[in-house]
Amino acid sequence: MKQLTFNELPQAVIQLYDKLESIERLLLQKSQPEEPDRWFDLSELCAYLPEKATKPTVYGWVHSGIIPVHKRGKKLYFLKSEIDLWLKEGRKKTYAETVAEANNYVKRKGVKYGH
Repeated sequence: MKQLTFNELPQAVIQLYDKLESIERLLLQKSQPEEPDRWFDLSELCAYLPEKATKPTVYGWVHSGIIPVHKRGKKLYFLKSEIDLWLKEGRKKTYAETVAEANNYVKRKGVKYGH
C-alpha cells in the first residue's frame, strides 16, 4: 500500500467517498425486494409516502425537481421503485460527506483556492 503525503490526503478522501457512494447506491438497489414495479398517480403517491404529503406539497417537489416523476400530457406518474430509492437516499449527509462532496465539486470544476 502506498504511503500518502499530507497534500495527497484530500484527494484520497474524495476518491474514497466516491467509491463508498457507489457501493451505497448498489446496495440500495440490491436491497429492494424482487416484486413487480408499479406506477402511482398523484393520489396513490400521497397515500404511499410515509409522511402522507399533500398534493400541493408533491406539486412543489415536482416543480423543484426534488422527486422523480414521469409526465404524460398533464398527468404525473411516479414509479414505485424510484420513489423507494428516493426515500432511502433522503438521509441527511454527515459533515465529512458534505466536505468531501464540496472538495470533489471544486476539483471537477477546476476552482482554485485563493492563497
